[in-house]
Amino acid sequence: MNMKECVLDLKSALQFSTILPVGAGNVFRPVGQVAMFPVVGLILGGILAFVDAVLSNIWPPMVVGILDTVLLMVLTGGFHLDGLGDTADGLFSHRPKERALEIMKDSRSGAMGVLAMIAILAMKWAGLASMSAPGWSRALLLIAIPALARGSQIFGIGLLPYGRKEGTAHDLFGDVPLATRLRFMIAPVLLVLCTGGRGVMVLLVYAGITAVLLAWYKKKMGGITGDMLGAMTEITEGFLFVAAATAL
Repeated sequence: MNMKECVLDLKSALQFSTILPVGAGNVFRPVGQVAMFPVVGLILGGILAFVDAVLSNIWPPMVVGILDTVLLMVLTGGFHLDGLGDTADGLFSHRPKERALEIMKDSRSGAMGVLAMIAILAMKWAGLASMSAPGWSRALLLIAIPALARGSQIFGIGLLPYGRKEGTAHDLFGDVPLATRLRFMIAPVLLVLCTGGRGVMVLLVYAGITAVLLAWYKKKMGGITGDMLGAMTEITEGFLFVAAATAL
């Protein structure tokens, strides 16, 4: 793949899942953009780390934590958060698979969806507010965690079949080797490892929560949908911020 194609894939990924301005013209390269999800996360994490450093000189950790959480939500336009709400409504409805898929397509939010969104936002706030790592270590974690969370979607796309006959996320699934799509994951992994024992904890939690979610999706639905991919991102991000607050 040449540089021009990489740039187009990244532009497609940014337009798909963020509100960041990336120049004129719409680009949609569904298969190619999947590998760029971690790069999108690194960009979001870089913005988060910079804003966090500025805010930390103005307000106490509890205030900074909630502002960081709101910033991530705004930068993504609530895209993955909406998927989390729809997924919770569908999977916790205790309905058969086809009915659960219909519930997930409903634009209205039910009680379980609202509760799931509140819970994950609270986890992010708690983790960000409690992360007492040294300045450089905190910055590396803030950069890497959004990348790891978005990288979890690659595992979902690569290891589970698409759960609908058709849908918005269907085009993301293509005959591309998982290892090829994971090529940009090395960057966030190395950044996290640079933080020492805290980083090891983050990666262990990452492996665990990704495996549990994939196993649950497979058992519950036999596959994965776009909403469920978004839910993976939000759930993983929430757990990783909490893990990063672990004192080691």
